[in-house]
Amino acid sequence: MELRHMRYFLAVAEELHFARAAERLGIAPPTLSVQIQQVERQMQVQLFVRTKRSVALTPAGEMFAQQARAVLAQFDQALNSGRRAGRGELGRVEIGYVGSAVFGGVLQRQVSAFRQDWPDTEVQVREWEMDNLSDAVQQGRVDIAFVRLPLALAPSLRSHVLLRDRFCLALAADHPLAAGTAPIRARALAGEAFVVPEQELGSREIYRRGGFTPPVERRPGSLLAVLAEVSLGAGVAVVPSVVTGVIDLPNVVYRPLAGAAIGSEVAAVFRRFERSPAVRNMIAAIGKSAPLAVASVVGQARQVT
Repeated sequence: MELRHMRYFLAVAEELHFARAAERLGIAPPTLSVQIQQVERQMQVQLFVRTKRSVALTPAGEMFAQQARAVLAQFDQALNSGRRAGRGELGRVEIGYVGSAVFGGVLQRQVSAFRQDWPDTEVQVREWEMDNLSDAVQQGRVDIAFVRLPLALAPSLRSHVLLRDRFCLALAADHPLAAGTAPIRARALAGEAFVVPEQELGSREIYRRGGFTPPVERRPGSLLAVLAEVSLGAGVAVVPSVVTGVIDLPNVVYRPLAGAAIGSEVAAVFRRFERSPAVRNMIAAIGKSAPLAVASVVGQARQVT
């Protein structure tokens, strides 16, 4: 039995008149009558009681009508879901991010805007170690990654910059260099222990400018872990300026670095040839976003009391 047979049957069951049902379906009454007879023969049950003046459902016909309506409703729902998924209205987007994408508000803005435009698309968000994100996108474990550049990308991946930032120095409030507001020169940091975040660009550039290799490097992981080490006096850290406005740890101060700004960017990374309509919708939305700039504001955090 085909779905059209159920539709034919329900038209007659609702009209209880073959001519009106046939007109509704756009077919000839004799054709409709033959179709209903075929259904009854296949089911081996009488669905209608017919007289010259009336048509009525049998008990079997009433039961079949209930089930046929449910089947057609489920089919229509599946059809609609398939069409919506093809347009990207339904589906799932897996997002991976590094901490500074959250600190700068980049991730929040993109996910919030996408959910407003595509409320029925599921968005899963999880923090990753930055070194693993590029491979995760390439392998399909993550659909879109929010990372801090520079980051080596495979030819199959693309990126779109969402935030332009610069590095500054984080150090303990009781550190001799913490006093004052003057930018700190790279060579003044020779001999210091460094707490290095996942994005090493800023630290490496300070080593180069100062012409030194630090005696100690600690690598605790996330930016928050880096700043926690700084607050404990374990060393100084070259961190993105975006953290100065959102992370206020006791015994940590932020100072500008002398010389040309050491720039860094937060970007979305995604597959160049994406197949998922839902993911393509989010990539399109990201592509329309102009990069934001982080103001170079370096304030003093609370000291230990």
